Amino acid sequence: MASWVLSECGLKPLPPISSRPGIGILSHNNSPLKPRFLYTNRSITDPRLKLSSGCFRERTWGLRVSAPLRVAPIEGDGKEEKINVVDDIKGEEEADFFDPSAPPPFKLADIRAAIPKHCWVKNPWRSMSYVVRDVAVVFGLAAVAAYLNNWMAWPLYWAAQGTMFWALFVLGHDCGHGSFSNDPKLNSVVGHLLHSSILVPYHGWRISHRTHHQNHGHVENDESWHPLSERIYRSLDNITRTLRFLLPFPMLAYPVYLWGRSPGKTGSHFNPNSDLFVPNERKDVITSTICWTAMAALLVGLGFVMGPIQLLKLYGVPYWGFVMWLDLVTYLHHHGHEDKLPWYRGTEWSYLRGGLTTIDRDYGWINNIHHDIGTHVIHHLFPQIPHYHLIEATEAAKPVLGKYYREPQSSGPLPVHLIGSLIQSLKTDHYVSDTGDVVYYQTDPQQSKSE
Repeated sequence: MASWVLSECGLKPLPPISSRPGIGILSHNNSPLKPRFLYTNRSITDPRLKLSSGCFRERTWGLRVSAPLRVAPIEGDGKEEKINVVDDIKGEEEADFFDPSAPPPFKLADIRAAIPKHCWVKNPWRSMSYVVRDVAVVFGLAAVAAYLNNWMAWPLYWAAQGTMFWALFVLGHDCGHGSFSNDPKLNSVVGHLLHSSILVPYHGWRISHRTHHQNHGHVENDESWHPLSERIYRSLDNITRTLRFLLPFPMLAYPVYLWGRSPGKTGSHFNPNSDLFVPNERKDVITSTICWTAMAALLVGLGFVMGPIQLLKLYGVPYWGFVMWLDLVTYLHHHGHEDKLPWYRGTEWSYLRGGLTTIDRDYGWINNIHHDIGTHVIHHLFPQIPHYHLIEATEAAKPVLGKYYREPQSSGPLPVHLIGSLIQSLKTDHYVSDTGDVVYYQTDPQQSKSE
């Protein structure tokens, strides 16, 4: 039956809406996927609806309603037809899609401007107060453990003292960045005392760690926990390849790294002639190596005084606890996010884009003990900010960072949730492609089977 428009001026037939009965309301391109009334911003006007007398005004027929899930059946069709809103959902998904490798719409200066000025202030007295606190706890724990000297207390001591050794490292780490104080001599003296006490060559580490910060996110130029290219990965012997991804061995890698660096790189943190260093840094490296040697000699002497077993219990086991903390925290700052994060080469890399691929982590009660080192994104971008301002600086920078900042998963008192992130990453993050300027970790199926 033909449709009609009734007006005060007369009757006129409407143009047909559907060319095929029983299909449903069609869009302008005869596709049943998009009904015409879904385009609520458009008006349906037809010049044929205007009479020559001009008494019939142009009408707007667009329905200003949200799209229904169903439309009423057309007469003669025994079924209701569902509207396909796939394209609308796709549009929403595209709006929500975020590419972490895309150049950010802000600059490093924008983040810097958002951070309060007092967050950049280094207070040497406050920094030293943390040193005094941590050193007092270290000696207190050792005294209590030696006094009790029973096998119920030792495991608790090892866990606590290993964590405190790690806290000492973080304070020395601040000295290496110059965020401890504005006095280079104070930073060097405190850094050497703290790092030498836990068998870390201060200057050797400081220089290589600076290289890490300046090149983070670059496949070839990054220094620590960077991805292996597929060529280097395939060149490793089976034992090395397996141990690199099999717990607990990756968490014991730090001493090996100090002596021989990562696969594909050569040099030693103890050797002043290593390609890690430039000629004018060699004296610093020699100084740190001498301090490290003096500490090693002191430990040997203590072994003769108290016996090797007692030294192992008081110092040896906590040292390896510290190494595991260092490797765990460092690894998870750069790996193991639920979404794959990019690594760069060539012109795609920049200091800002590399730094934005770092990850903050929540360590529960440990946050305060290890000086909020889990607040890592802002630290990586601005390592000169003291650790006691990192949380405030991060909160101030979040509105600028937007989706480039990834909120850490909340931790209970102890960060046991991070064990799952570690295991999953070791199972899947094996190597990156030899080619391409924006690459992501790939998985070796054979390696995953052996883990």
